[in-house]
Amino acid sequence: MKIIISNSSSVPIYEQIKNAIKTQIMNGELAEDEALPSIRNLAQDIKISVMTIKKAYDELETEGYIVSRQGKGTFVAPKNTELAREQAQRDIESHIEEIISIAKQFKLKKEDIKDLIDIFYGDDDYE
Repeated sequence: MKIIISNSSSVPIYEQIKNAIKTQIMNGELAEDEALPSIRNLAQDIKISVMTIKKAYDELETEGYIVSRQGKGTFVAPKNTELAREQAQRDIESHIEEIISIAKQFKLKKEDIKDLIDIFYGDDDYE
């Protein structure tokens, strides 16, 4: 498992860890039921406090991305397609907010943005 931490980021370290693991789960780098490193081992590997790793793992478990099995360790949870869809929806919403902010800053028309979406989305219709 590869986790890169940026000390200069405004994002808290536990959240960087959580996001890195979540991304690896969502894109299939970490497979369903794959064992994650123990909190202690991951803390040693990336030289971060055990409590920071525990907070990231706790949030991932609360969000349904990982499961802890008493005496066995922590594992990637079975993929929940609704959870994955919800995460994708949140990511898209975040990007749309950014697009709209830039468009308003440069006084671009809503129709121009809609046209761009149509162009980039292509002819595929996923309804």
